[in-house]
Amino acid sequence: MKADLIVENIGQLVTCASPNGPKRGAEMRDVGIIPDGAVAVTNGKVAGVGRAGEIRKGFEATDVIDAGGHAVTPGFVDPHTHIVFAGDRLDEFELKIKGADYLEILAGGGGIISTVGHTRDASVEELVELGLDRLDKMLTCGTTSCEIKTGYGLDTHTEIKMLDVIERLDAQHPVEIVPTFLPAHAVPPEFKDSPCDYVELVCSEMLPQAWTWFESSGFRGRVPFFIDVFCEKNAFDVDQSRRVLQTAKDIGFSLKAHVDEFTNLGGSRLAIEMGATSIDHLDAISDEEVQLLAKSDTIGIVTPTVNFNFGSAHFADARKLIDAGCAVALSTDYNPGSAPCPSQPMAMSIACRYQKLLPAEALNAATINAAHSIGLGDRFGSIEVGKVADLLILTALDYRLAAYEFGGNLIQKVIKGGNMVYE
Repeated sequence: MKADLIVENIGQLVTCASPNGPKRGAEMRDVGIIPDGAVAVTNGKVAGVGRAGEIRKGFEATDVIDAGGHAVTPGFVDPHTHIVFAGDRLDEFELKIKGADYLEILAGGGGIISTVGHTRDASVEELVELGLDRLDKMLTCGTTSCEIKTGYGLDTHTEIKMLDVIERLDAQHPVEIVPTFLPAHAVPPEFKDSPCDYVELVCSEMLPQAWTWFESSGFRGRVPFFIDVFCEKNAFDVDQSRRVLQTAKDIGFSLKAHVDEFTNLGGSRLAIEMGATSIDHLDAISDEEVQLLAKSDTIGIVTPTVNFNFGSAHFADARKLIDAGCAVALSTDYNPGSAPCPSQPMAMSIACRYQKLLPAEALNAATINAAHSIGLGDRFGSIEVGKVADLLILTALDYRLAAYEFGGNLIQKVIKGGNMVYE
């Protein structure tokens, strides 16, 4: 059979194969290793996976890549990012070092609100240029698919502008992008004394306009469109979050929620019961909600880079989540304030050390489970026949080195949809 590309001489072909959905429990420790492997690619999709001899017998291709005996894994999927923004938060970085916490900075007009001002002032062209640079950083670290949120506009014009930027990024960059609408990220200064009025604006004006944007965008029919809400002290309470999520669900959005990052308000239960695709952060999730999550189809996304950036010793208990049977995914939460990190391998390294994930669990969380957490698990996140051929050739012979070593970059080549996009 004719193939467009064969990647061969793979010492450790790490497939992360999971044909029945996201991995849970003991499945998280199985990354589907095929020794002396090879992959055949046709029309940008995986046409054959197996031992090198089997692939060579079944396929021939004029384009052959020799992996040099190194490990090959699926491209990383980053399911929670905020990379469309202007400005920086360097002053706050110093405040945090001196002891200020996130909620104190937010209450003082910093944090998200600081970035909102810069993002409102920036043009679409400026935001696209900044976003492309951040996507380049993610790609060189092995990320081939990601989710990108709005949420630094907090007014109708800027939130829609951010969606326009996300669409431009998707058209101009090889990384596969899923858009998420997050106008309920924080209460803007002009609604400081009337947050319910802002929720009304989100529900009556922003959500319908965002859905109209989606229906005419290049994303429609190709990827989901998510709504997200930050259910947290000094952000939005459970009733406000419920209204945003229900209004969006009625329109047609898929659901996500920032919950239990600092305080437990019951947001996890709310989002799970509403059928959210994912709930994210989970540092303060209750034992009862862990059990609800384990019995649901919702995926729990943990973001250890945030805790690392805060210098905190408290992390979401991802070990407990996995042992309870929850489907767990891993993200960088790449953003200007709480997680200025483009690297999924760095997130894996932190998760292994502070959340006690094994390297296999971290890799599955950053690939196949992450893909399912943004509605792309049927196309991305593993090396299986029929899926998009997103492959990473590492400089390492053993995939575990990607989590074991940190501070560098073990990505030698990135193949996206069968095409070499980084070397």
